[in-house]
Formats: sequence, structure tokens, C-alpha cells
Amino acid sequence: MSTKDDYQPIADYGLVGNLHTTALISKRGSVDFMPFTRFDSPTIFAALLDDKKGGFFRIDAVEEDINHKQLYLPDTAILITRYLSDKGIVELTDFMPVLENEYHCALVRSLKGIKGQLKFKIQISPRFEYGKYGFKIENKENEVIVYSDSGQNQAFRLMSDAELTYSDECICAEFTLKEKEELHFIIEAVPENEEDRRKETIQYYSKEAFGETVDFWRSWVKQSKYNGRWKEMINRSAITLKLLTSYQFGSTVAAATFGLPEQVGGERNWDYRFTWVRDAAFTMYAFLRLGYTGEARQFLDWILKRSIDHDKAEDLKLMYRVDGSVDIDEEELSHLEGYRESSPVRIGNDAFNQFQLDIYGDLIDTVYIYNKDGEPITFELWQNLRKFIDYVADNWQEKDHGIWEVRGEQHEFLMSKIMSWVALDRGVLIATNRSFPAPLEHWRNTRDEIYKDIYNNYWNDKKKAFVQYRGSDTLDASALLIPLVRLLSPKEPRWLSTLEALEKELITDSLVYRYRLDQGASDGFTSNEGTFSMCSFWYIEGLAKAGQVDKAVLYFEKMMGYANHLGLFSEQIGLQGELLGNFPQAFTHLGLISAAYTLNKFLDEL
Repeated sequence: MSTKDDYQPIADYGLVGNLHTTALISKRGSVDFMPFTRFDSPTIFAALLDDKKGGFFRIDAVEEDINHKQLYLPDTAILITRYLSDKGIVELTDFMPVLENEYHCALVRSLKGIKGQLKFKIQISPRFEYGKYGFKIENKENEVIVYSDSGQNQAFRLMSDAELTYSDECICAEFTLKEKEELHFIIEAVPENEEDRRKETIQYYSKEAFGETVDFWRSWVKQSKYNGRWKEMINRSAITLKLLTSYQFGSTVAAATFGLPEQVGGERNWDYRFTWVRDAAFTMYAFLRLGYTGEARQFLDWILKRSIDHDKAEDLKLMYRVDGSVDIDEEELSHLEGYRESSPVRIGNDAFNQFQLDIYGDLIDTVYIYNKDGEPITFELWQNLRKFIDYVADNWQEKDHGIWEVRGEQHEFLMSKIMSWVALDRGVLIATNRSFPAPLEHWRNTRDEIYKDIYNNYWNDKKKAFVQYRGSDTLDASALLIPLVRLLSPKEPRWLSTLEALEKELITDSLVYRYRLDQGASDGFTSNEGTFSMCSFWYIEGLAKAGQVDKAVLYFEKMMGYANHLGLFSEQIGLQGELLGNFPQAFTHLGLISAAYTLNKFLDEL
């Protein structure tokens, strides 16, 4: 059994990736999480979820009193970890070359002596299929092929110019690295077909591939049109979103990880390595606002393929794998103890089968944003979209599981009604703007009926606020989206009163809880959770729109202090300021970009 001290804080990790998968690397230089070779593939390293069984790739300086520093090479996804002591300084550079084919996936790890000398111990201990299976090796000239001992055809190629030793537990090396000396370790996928195999060398990966990767990221960052305040943080968030976006499919996963807890020791431990329809409009908005029209177009194509895949509107799922498939059945990995004994560890996500009305508004809003700020949509596409708007018009009064995907009872949630209104409103706007044929009178009448229902029936006179679901007296942070989706003016009295009520019950300084778990819709779990970082950015943007710009700027800059040392956010923040939940989370970085863009606009107008 592991102890708490065997696990590093979630905040101690940096992210590298190749737009097919990602790896988390700690400040101590250990790869403790890596699906191979796609975001949603089984892991080969998952010590983050079980220190003993998960698998890892550790590069440890064995001297005493080592200080560790970690940073990104500016405007790149290349991670540098420094080992510093009185005896010497060594830099570890980690990156993944960006290549079109996921089966050319590679992780490059290069050590370089900067000053003096340091002793190192290398331990490569892969565990295949989410830690279920160990490994066996086959020695070849200048490389080792590492196979799963499951008998399945799972393998990777290991190249190194260090002298390696082998045991049943790990591939190891020990050496002293002196000033100006370099050693390299490359993990590379082994394609099923020999003709697809790359013949690259250590020299290529450490020199040419490094330069190509620097050029890729810096060229990509230069496409950004954002020149406002907090540019460095905006660029880091944009790079993080890009790292979570599939090269092949254009879809953005919600986070790099699965199983990281919303409370240490708790049971809300979900798999976020999928693409949520809900995130689509936010992703589209962020990419378009920053000038990344190619990413916006590719994501739109992906989301629209999902709409075309379904003849019936009710078949639309709230999440998909990056390739658009829906084999997402949830499974508990009982052999893994979980991060700091937070179990169960889950892969897959049964919420994909839930009925959630708000996803239709998210879908139509995505198309609306692209049609307005990107490129005009086609009539062919419009004909496909109409079934979703018609569906909302006929079913907006149905109960569902809501934005928070509660696994208990269904309700008529406020957010579901808001996004039903968005679906019809944006449908009317698209049709009117493009003169597309549509039952506009029916849509407008239904839209207006939803508006009045929200305004009158979700208002709680005792709370002086809009509440979580019809008939409740629970406040919900999702109400912060009311002015952001333009349902109500940010100066509307009922909205300002709701904002004040949220500040009293759910908001502390810049930190925002989604709702009181002891009062809101039951999700069937008893554990607690932290504050939701994306809700903090909704709050900040809402403050700015309500005219409280100085307060919004203060809270935005305070929120920057909750990011980790690399500018990355997880889903939640705990009471001790620790990062909780899956990491890094795309939605939080999307919210950050949107809030910064809005704040910058208001500040320019002052």
C-alpha cells in the first residue's frame, strides 16, 4: 500500500504532447502518466494513479539536497526540468515531435550537463493496459523492443545512448553526467506494419526533431491575433488547448487524464479523455477570438459530422471519443489504488448515455459563432441542423440530468432551459441572417415561451435569485452563464440580484463552488469537492459585463495565482489551494481565454 508521500501534488506536473496523446512529467523528472498512442488509449505509465502498479519512467538525481525547477521553453510545448545542487546543474528536456500519424508517436527525453556533475538513476518500468500487465524485452542493435507480457501485440521501441541493464521490474541505468555531456532516451511506437516504421536515430530525435518541434510551436503561436494584456498566460492556455486537440480529427478532449479525484480519498473520479459537445461553443469561441481559424474549422467539421451521423436528433450524445465513436462504457480499474488512495479509478464514462437538453443549444451556438465570425455555413449543413432545433422546440419541457451530469434524479434544470432558449434563438438568427427556409414563427414563439418560463418560474423570491431547477431553492454557478449567452442583460435587476446571492452562498473571493452538494440535485455520492475554476472565470467575465471591471480584473489576476508553476489549471481548487480533478482541464483554459478577452476589451474602452 502506498502512502500519501508517494504521490506528488497534481500541481507538480507539466504536460507535453504531439496532438495525438499527452504525457505528464513531474518536477522531479518522472513520467507518471502517458496513454499510448492516443488520448483515450490504455496507459503505459500511470504511477499518478498507482505508485506501485501504474508504471513510470523516472530520471532521478541521487545526490542530496537537489532542487528542482521546471519551465516551458517560451511559446512551445517543450518542457525543461532542472536538477540543481552545489555539485552540478543538469537540464532534462522533454518533448513529443508533432507528426501526422499517431503510430509515429515518440517521447524524447534528453539530459544535458550544464555545470559540474551529478549522479543519476534511471528506472523505466512500463505497465501495459492501465497497469494490468508487465513487460518483456527483445534486444536489437542500438535499440530495445519492449513488449507487453499479456501476449497482445502491444509494444514500443526504446533507444538510448546510455548503458542499460534489465530486470523483471525495470529497465535501468546509472551514470554520472558531467558538464556538456548529453544522454538521450526515446520511446517510439512500433507500427503493426514494418513498412510504416520510421528509421530515425537518436541523432535525429535529439537534434532535427527538437528544432522541428520548436519551429512548429512558435509558428503556431505566431498565428494568434491576440495582443492584449496577459498575453503570456493566454498563449500558454492556447498551447494547452492545442495539446488537447486531435491532429487527425480536430476534436478537443476535456482533459488529459482520467481518475484524478475531486476530493482526495473521494469517489468522484471520472475519465475526461473524451470530447464533450458542451465544450464545443467555448472551444470555437476561443480559437476564433485568438485567430486560429483552422482549428475552429476543423472542430466545426468534427462536431457537424456527429450531427450528420444521426438521423434522429435524440441520438446525439453529449460526448464522443476523439474519432467520433461512442464505445465509452464505464469500467472500474479495481487493480489500481487511485491517486492517494482515491478509488474507484474509472475509464470510460457512462454519462455519455444521459439525456441532456443543453447540448443542443451548445451545438447550435457553435454553428452560430462560426457562421458569424468564421465562414458562412452551407445550406446542406443547415438542413441537417434543423432537426435539432425542431427537437428542442418540441421537447424543451422534458426533465434531464443537467450540465453537471448528476447520476441521481432528473429535473427541469435552469441551464437546460437556458440552452434550449439558445438553440432556438441562434437558429432564428442563422436563418434570418442567411435567409434560410425555417419555421421561424414557431421557433420564435417557442423561444419566447422558454424565456418567460425562465424569467418567471425559475426565479425564487425568497432567494432573490434564479435557482438550479424548477421548484428548488438551490443556487447553481451555471446561472453565471445567463449574461454570457445573452439571455439577460448584465444590468438586468434579476440577474444582478442573482449575482449577489451567488456571492453570498457559493463565491469566496475569486473561488466559486458549482452548488451546495447538501442542497442541490443528488449525484449519488457523499464525498465533497473543490471550487470549479471554470466557474471562477464565468464569474469574472460576468462581473466585467455588469460594469464591475476593476473587481473583475482583481479576481482574474488572483486566479492566475492558483495556476501551477507552468500556468496550468486542473478542474478544481481545494481548500488548501491544491489542484484537484483531471488535469489540465480544457474548459478552465477556455474560460480563462474568454474572460481575458472580455476584460481586455473593457479596459481598452476605459
